[in-house]
Amino acid sequence: MFLDRITIHVRGGNGGDGCMAFRHEYKVARGGPWGGDGGKGGSVIVLAEENVDSLAPLAGHKHWRASPGQPGRGANWTGRDGEDVVILVPCGTIIRDAEHGHVLKDLAQPGETLVVAAGGRGGHGNTHFKTATNRAPREFETGTEGEERKVTLELKVIADVGLVGKPNAGKSTLLSRLSRAHPEIANYPFTTKYPNLGMVSVGRDNSFVVADIPGLIEGAHAGAGLGHEFLKHVERTKLLVHLVEPDPMDQTDPESNYRQIREELRLYDPSLLERPEIVVVSKAELPGSAQLAEDLQTELGRSVLCISAVTGKGLPDLVAAIWRELQILKGEIEV
Repeated sequence: MFLDRITIHVRGGNGGDGCMAFRHEYKVARGGPWGGDGGKGGSVIVLAEENVDSLAPLAGHKHWRASPGQPGRGANWTGRDGEDVVILVPCGTIIRDAEHGHVLKDLAQPGETLVVAAGGRGGHGNTHFKTATNRAPREFETGTEGEERKVTLELKVIADVGLVGKPNAGKSTLLSRLSRAHPEIANYPFTTKYPNLGMVSVGRDNSFVVADIPGLIEGAHAGAGLGHEFLKHVERTKLLVHLVEPDPMDQTDPESNYRQIREELRLYDPSLLERPEIVVVSKAELPGSAQLAEDLQTELGRSVLCISAVTGKGLPDLVAAIWRELQILKGEIEV
């Protein structure tokens, strides 16, 4: 199960109470205060982990509470600190305050963390209050309570390349041919209900990550067809590969479909139009695919690839074009 948004309740552990104690030993008159401090409560920490790809493991665990600190003891013993609770999430998880909606942190890189509920501070024992004029203090502090809140975890997939296009344009089939990913594939629209990731190898030592973004329709920027759920994953990609189907099932015009998807991207986030794009006519085994590629090339003023995920035609050229664009973005190749 793929899950890209979940709200959880988190609470840090309470701090331990300080201890009020006095030293009572043989031949030690008026031993003075001997109470130790309480331990610090554990915190709830969210950690971005490279090997986690969904929030699904959190679906059945929506309440997270760290352990409390232990109270101080005599002989100036400090209580044991509470243990932290670590929540593992995928890279690209945005943490929001569920009540107010503001972003607490964007965990974009592996190893990044955020303390979402800090543990309480341990209280001071009576030893802490000893002064020259107050040699037998009876004051001590109770530990403070740990933080408590609700946070929303929202995942935006991080990938080098995003496959976009109308439903049933062949994105999932292409991903399965380029990588070892096994997305669900069927001959009807909206087969893909959530993004699929696949790693594509380039030679022996290089690779890049491709995200299959579920098909977009008109009005996606306003939420039609769960457009917001899909479009948010496009934001993280560095390069867009736009697949255009030569013979759509709904008998719509392929060139109009291309322009419609571009308009939906613009309406959702105008900066997406500035992202590098490779236009690809899919299903080259169908009649009219070569003509469509020529027409789009004339309209756009740049090259348009023609591929077939079924026969394998054009796939090496597509991988080479993607790799070249990614190298240009990294500044390793000059245009």
